[in-house]
This record gives sequence, structure tokens and C-alpha cells, in this order.
Amino acid sequence: MATGFIVVEERPALLDATADPPALFDGTTRLYTSYVCPFAQRVWITRNFKGLQEKIKLVPLDLGNRPAWYKEKVYPENKVPALEHNGKIIGESLDLIKYLDNTFEGPSLYPEDHAKREFGDELLKYTDTFVKTMYMSLKGDPFRETAPVLDYLENALYKFDDGPFFLGQLSLVDIAYIPFVERFQIVLNELLKCDITAERPKLSSWIEEMNKIDGYAQTKIDPKEIVEIFKKKFM
Repeated sequence: MATGFIVVEERPALLDATADPPALFDGTTRLYTSYVCPFAQRVWITRNFKGLQEKIKLVPLDLGNRPAWYKEKVYPENKVPALEHNGKIIGESLDLIKYLDNTFEGPSLYPEDHAKREFGDELLKYTDTFVKTMYMSLKGDPFRETAPVLDYLENALYKFDDGPFFLGQLSLVDIAYIPFVERFQIVLNELLKCDITAERPKLSSWIEEMNKIDGYAQTKIDPKEIVEIFKKKFM
């Protein structure tokens, strides 16, 4: 099983409202990100797995106190992730993980097989439903409301048997889901004693396999920090 390129890098310091902008549009490829944002984490994992640490510079922003120049000069949407590449800015995490996979060298993260691609497209479309349902459940009954979307993932993991991932081998689909599964596994267990892997053996082993991948492991944050973020925002 491919685990991507193992490169250990130090995390750059966060840029806040007092920070000067980098030398924008100087030919450097930059990924504007946040260490705590699950959407940005998708792109960070893709970058790492493809071994693009030298090609794509991380520019982490402090989202609670973000620099004004980011909205004014980089990305008017004022969100992360955003990629500065070839003199333009691209946003939206699902678009970006596809863009990195199609545009840069490194192991391919989408299979050639037609059936797998078709199922992969369906699973990528479903991420919106999954993410919305999981967040909304925090205001209702998480045990009941998360069951259908978690069962959807559990069942999807039975589709191909040539590996432990959604499309057999690691793909953009796994990368699209893992930042959210990671957070909800921690938060629901810690705050509500709700185990999302209970009676979902495939999901449980999928999380285990994902945790073995260095490109993903290097993007994780302290579980306590995740719990605190969720408590402030949703509880």
C-alpha cells in the first residue's frame, strides 16, 4: 500500500493581522491554510501525500485575527484554503484537491478504473450531505441523526475489496472525508460518549489505516484543541 512521500517539516508560524504579506504573485506556489480548518486540511494532506512540500509553500493564517491583506490582495472570499499558482488564486477544497492531483507530479489519487471513478464521484458529491448532517446533529440528537450518514460510509467501504479505502487504494475520497470523521469521532466521544465506529467495523479499520499515512498524520491537531473549538462554536 502506498503511503506517499515521508517528509517531516516544521509548521510555519501563523500569520495574524499584524503580519506582513508574503511577496505575492512572485512565482511561488502557496497554499493559504489554517491548522484548525478541516476544509484546508484536505488540501494539506493531498500536498503532503503527493510529496509537494518543496513545491507548495504553506502559509497558515490565524482565522480569529486574519490579516486584512488576505482579503484585499489574495482571496476576496477571505476563506481558506486557497492556492496561489501561476499568477492566479483557486479556492474551494474539493476543487483544490482535484487540481493538485491533476496538475502536479506525485502518486495519482484517483483511479483509472471507470467503476471506481464513478463511485468516487458519487462519494465526493455526498461529502456536503455528510458534513452538514454531522454538524447539524450537534444541535439535536447526534446518536440518531448521524446514523444514516455514518452507515452510508460503512456500506460504501464494502464496495471494493482490493484495499481498506473507499476505492480500494487511497484516493481523494478518503482525503475528503478524514478531517471531518477525525473531528466528529473525537468530539462525539468526548462530549457525548457517542462512538461513531460502534458496530461499524469497516469505518473503524478505515480510520486505523488512515492514521498510518504520514501525509495525513502530520496534519492532525491536538484532540483537546478540537474539543475546545467545538465547545465554543457549537455547544
